[in-house]
Amino acid sequence: MTKHPSLVPDRAAIERRTVSYIRAEDATAEDVALLDEHWMSFRAGTADRVLAYLPLLRDSAEGERVDRYVHSLQTASRALRDGAEDELVVAALLHDVGDLLAPDNHSEFAASLLQPYVSRTTHWIVKHHGIFQSYYFLHHKGKDRNLRDQFRGHPAFEKTVEFCAKWDQASFDPSYDTLPLETFEPIVRRVFGRAPWSAEGPPL
Repeated sequence: MTKHPSLVPDRAAIERRTVSYIRAEDATAEDVALLDEHWMSFRAGTADRVLAYLPLLRDSAEGERVDRYVHSLQTASRALRDGAEDELVVAALLHDVGDLLAPDNHSEFAASLLQPYVSRTTHWIVKHHGIFQSYYFLHHKGKDRNLRDQFRGHPAFEKTVEFCAKWDQASFDPSYDTLPLETFEPIVRRVFGRAPWSAEGPPL
């Protein structure tokens, strides 16, 4: 049976858009340039992938009165309503995004996702928010709730305390007027649309 012409792969077109090598050591400058072109296009879709992933947090955090999806939206809603700058609103939205894939180091997961697009201060807040958030419950486990004190004196210490006190720890309320994800889409796109920081790193 003859295949319909539209179903027959255009091998020449495919080959024009793929590299020439099957071993990386044989790559040419043209191969690298082609991959850079593909990579730039792929990276431009980061915001789309982040926004598509967030709803996967629904029905997580069993036992809480809101799931991680609502908690994330609620934390970001509070940040936005407090007039926080874009990157802090996005940090609030994504601070627990690692709970599904990296439950034992979710803070570092989220911080790594954000690092190329935010200041060092915002990155530090997200990376350490888990330790700062534990202030609200570790004593109930017979542990030291003041683990955050090891970072006292760090330039971002008070801002991380505030992040957790005003937004994170307060956002488990099923009756709160939580804003929908659509509210945050343009903000997410603005932050992930920034040129990633160079090897020298972002500003403070």
